[in-house]
Amino acid sequence: MEATTVEQVLTELAGLENAKVRALNETRGDDHGVNLTKLRAVAKALKTNQELSAALWDTGQTAAKLVALLICKPKEFTADQLDAMLREARAPKVHDWLVNYVVKKSKHAEVLRVSWSADPDPVVASAGWALTSERIAKKPEGLDLPGLLDAIESGMKDAPDRLQWAMNQALATIGIEHEEFRARALAIGERLEVLKDYPTPPNCTSPFAPDWINEMVRRKAS
Repeated sequence: MEATTVEQVLTELAGLENAKVRALNETRGDDHGVNLTKLRAVAKALKTNQELSAALWDTGQTAAKLVALLICKPKEFTADQLDAMLREARAPKVHDWLVNYVVKKSKHAEVLRVSWSADPDPVVASAGWALTSERIAKKPEGLDLPGLLDAIESGMKDAPDRLQWAMNQALATIGIEHEEFRARALAIGERLEVLKDYPTPPNCTSPFAPDWINEMVRRKAS
């Protein structure tokens, strides 16, 4: 069977471009117009292909980068490669998929978590905090949870949007998963009021940390 080329994938993605989808995505900072269900179908048909993934990533096109992340082999990347990729991933969806679908499955996740969390670039730092939330929930041993709460209390209120969101997730995760720190997490959330007025659709959980914590704790208890 003849190997699929980058040009063929780009042509297929171009054929899926939809002006309404692009307009909606652009409100979130994502510069592509391909429905994600259809984009996932493209990736599924391609199957895992690290070489093609690298070539698609190098096109610089957001839709192609998303396909690249779905067909790559996360464990084959070096820490330096993942670091470089994150710094290129300025579109929110690319950033999110890179962290969740690739970095979290990499053996370098912890090293990158530590280095990214302290990075002066708030977009890079937000990835570090996203990985920290993962550890808080799944492998908290060795984490300084009081220290994390200190950092959140002092830095979340004035953090840029994406970093603020990631720090807020860490705050909520501490409150949900660690009863001994729940009261402090709730108090920090109430005092800072970050995302308190965020528009939340009916039947969805508010990202305001106190509401988020209380709702998830209620669900666990029911």
